[in-house]
Amino acid sequence: MMPRSVLSKCALLAQQVPLESVGLTKHGIHRGMSSVTIPPPACMLRPLEAPFRYLFGPGPSNVPPRILAAGGRPIIGHMHSEMFGIMNDIKKGIQYAFQTSNNMTLAMSGSGHTAMECAVFNIVEPGESVLVAVNGIWGERIAEIAERMGAKVHTLVKPPGGHFTNAEIEQAVAKHKPVLFFLTHGESSAGLVHPMDGVGEICHKYNCLLLVDSVASLGATPLLMDQQKIDILYTGSQKALNAPPGTAPVSFSERACHKMFNRKTKPVSYLLDMTHLSNYWGNDGKPDRIYHHTGPVSGFFALRESLAILAETGLENSWRHHTEVAEYFWKGVEDLGLKLFIKDKDLRLPSVTTIAIPEGYNWKEFLAYIMKHHQMEFTGGLGPSVGMVLRIGLMGYNCNKGNAAMALAALEDALKQCRKSKA
Repeated sequence: MMPRSVLSKCALLAQQVPLESVGLTKHGIHRGMSSVTIPPPACMLRPLEAPFRYLFGPGPSNVPPRILAAGGRPIIGHMHSEMFGIMNDIKKGIQYAFQTSNNMTLAMSGSGHTAMECAVFNIVEPGESVLVAVNGIWGERIAEIAERMGAKVHTLVKPPGGHFTNAEIEQAVAKHKPVLFFLTHGESSAGLVHPMDGVGEICHKYNCLLLVDSVASLGATPLLMDQQKIDILYTGSQKALNAPPGTAPVSFSERACHKMFNRKTKPVSYLLDMTHLSNYWGNDGKPDRIYHHTGPVSGFFALRESLAILAETGLENSWRHHTEVAEYFWKGVEDLGLKLFIKDKDLRLPSVTTIAIPEGYNWKEFLAYIMKHHQMEFTGGLGPSVGMVLRIGLMGYNCNKGNAAMALAALEDALKQCRKSKA
């Protein structure tokens, strides 16, 4: 060990050496380094501003204070034991929301598209046959995702608002012999909830896995993963669950896991590889969880709270409440002389109502007027339904008759104040 007297002399000598001689200024900046040439942007020197809006579109929906507070809690490490406990809670909450006992249940670090890609990338290998039911934008998206990763994609196509009979589905499954069949339960671009009974049995009869999108429907209308023999089910956090966007619950059946973990090739995405994610979520039976990626800690806090609210409310109560508010709203829409896009009441999605664009109105001007004068978000169509519908969402925290009445008042005002074309 160096004597203290020697250390003191070294320190004294260091103080006498000019900073300039070692290329440093008194602020510790090396003069040989390039100078900053891009100034701080003026916008970043101002406080964050975000207006309050009534988010009555197809999602995201307004987040209740309890979930906002959960997301605002001090973060902890993504590999802390307490975080693993919260992830375990989330898993149990998803199992309840999905009505499944699947062990391979988790939440993706990303939006619903992340879960969508996770399902396709892990289940399907290049060259395998995939069958996609397309009656809106989400079937179109899945078809493109599967095509991009090298699958042989076949489609069943109907216009927005159309649905497929079990006979049509069975005929196509028997013909194309897919490893995976995709169906959207809640097609938010058209406002349609698709019948699910019997579809799982058809898929299993032909050794095909059933993948279902419930982003717009979960918590708002009945869906029973195990009873309806759904093999892969996913949803998003930002609709009826009312958490902020950015997490996506997903679950895989044992049949799906057998296909997924007996691949000949690795999935095309490392981030979405279920071999790693199953360990991160404690689903692979191994004693230790290994770092894979940094999960959205605050997002998981919020998702956990949203699932807790659903559990406290009860699934059946949530389904009933969404139906009651939707029926109240549908009657009000028709009383205004507007036409509901989905004619069959049993096929209407309770969380997202689609209204045929009223004749003679410019739908973009119509929606812009409502946003400007009522601070209320409604949207137009999406994908194949653009120019056909207005979409109004009342889900989760926003799902009550008071908000429905506000939305109806905004529609009535726009019908009076917006210009109609002479055509």
